[in-house]
Amino acid sequence: MLKAVILIGGPQKGTRFRPLSFEVPKPLFPVAGVPMIQHHIEACAQVPGMQEILLIGFYQPDEPLTRFLEAAQQEFNLPVRYLQEFAPLGTGGGLYHFRDQILAGGPEAFFVLNADVCSDFPLSAMLAAHRHQPHPFLLLGTTANRTQSLNYGCIVENPQTHEVLHYVEKPSTFVSDIINCGIYLFSPEALKPLGDVFQRNQQNGRLEDSSVLWRGAGTIRLEQDVFSALAGQGQIYVHLNDGIWSQIKSAGSALYASRLYLGQYQFTHPERLAKHSPGGPRIRGNVYIHPTAKVAPSAVLGPNVSIGEGVTVGEGVRLRESIVLHGATLQEHTCVLHSIVGWGSTVGRWARVEGTPNDPNPNDPRAHMDSESLFKDGKLLPAITILGCRVRIPAEVLILNSIVLPHKELSRSFTNQIIL
Repeated sequence: MLKAVILIGGPQKGTRFRPLSFEVPKPLFPVAGVPMIQHHIEACAQVPGMQEILLIGFYQPDEPLTRFLEAAQQEFNLPVRYLQEFAPLGTGGGLYHFRDQILAGGPEAFFVLNADVCSDFPLSAMLAAHRHQPHPFLLLGTTANRTQSLNYGCIVENPQTHEVLHYVEKPSTFVSDIINCGIYLFSPEALKPLGDVFQRNQQNGRLEDSSVLWRGAGTIRLEQDVFSALAGQGQIYVHLNDGIWSQIKSAGSALYASRLYLGQYQFTHPERLAKHSPGGPRIRGNVYIHPTAKVAPSAVLGPNVSIGEGVTVGEGVRLRESIVLHGATLQEHTCVLHSIVGWGSTVGRWARVEGTPNDPNPNDPRAHMDSESLFKDGKLLPAITILGCRVRIPAEVLILNSIVLPHKELSRSFTNQIIL
C-alpha cells in the first residue's frame, strides 16, 4: 500500500505568480490545459498500489479547491483529500503535523511532491529503487550547470551507492551539479527525524520563554532541518532522472512548463493535442484546445499553445507560445506571442500582445529556467506579457513586455510597463 502527499503551500507564497494567483490558488492554475497539480495526481494514480492522495497546505478550502478535489476523486477513482495547516509549517511541518493521517492504514512508503514543479514524475522508477535498497529518504535529483545549481538544493552523492553525503540548500559557492527536484519517496520511519526537529524547536522555544509553548515549533524545513542534518548518515539516497523537470515559480516559468507538458502529451495523452483537420484552424506543433473553445478556421495556432474553456478565437488570429485562459476573447487578426491572456479578457481586432521569453539556454542540456526577477535597477525587465482577469485591450494597440493588473480597460499602447 502506498500514499502520496502533495505540498501546495498557501496564499502568502507564490507572490511572483501574481497577478495570475489573484483569481485561483496557484496550484490550480492551468498548465497545458489542466490544473498544475493534476499532473502530479495523474502520475501518482498510475503507481500500482496507490491508495490515497493527500494535499497539505494553508489555503482556505474554497469552492474552486473543493470542486477540483471532487472532480479528481471521480476521475482517478482514488480518495483525494485536503488537509489544511493551522499556520504555514514549512516543507516538513505539515508532514509531521498530519503524520497520523499519512500513516493510517500502514503504507509501505509515501511520495512527497512539491506542487510547484513540472516533471515527468518517474515515481515507479523511484519505487523500484526504494524496494531494491530501502532507506528512510529517497530524493529525486537532476543535473544543472554550475551557475544555476546555486539556486537549488545541491546534493553530493556517492556515485557507487547513491547515498547523499552532503546537502546544501542554495549554496553561496559551487557544491555539486546534482540538484533536488522537490520529489521524494519516504518510508514511515522518515517521520521520526521530523519529530526530533519538532522536539528541538519546542525545547528552544521553552528556553526563550518558559511560560509559553512556542508556536513556531511546528515549522520544519525539510531541506535545511532534515536533509542537511542527516546527509552522510546512511539515511538519505538520491535517484537521478534525466527526464523533463522545471520549477514553476513565476508566470514565465508556467509558460515554459506548459511547453514541456505539451511535449509530454505526445507520449502520455495524445488525445489532448489538437490535430489539423479540414475546415479547422491551422495547427503548428503541440497545441491544446478545450472542447468548448470556439476557434475560427483561419486562425494559426502553435507551437506550444494552450486554449482554455469557453475561449473565442477570431478569424486570422496568430497565437504562439501562449496560454489563453477561461472565457477570454481574441478578436479578428490579433497576434499573441509569449503571453498569458487572463480569464475573461478581450484583445481587440488587429491588436498585438507580445512578451519576451526567458527560456533556458538551448545549447546547454543542463540549463533550467532562471528564477527571474521582474525588476533591475528600478526598471521592469523584458519578460512575457501577462493580462490579468477581465482586461480589455482595444483594437490596433501594442502591449509589449508588460503586466496588466485585473479589470483594466486600456486606451493606448504600452511597452515595459506594469499597468495598475
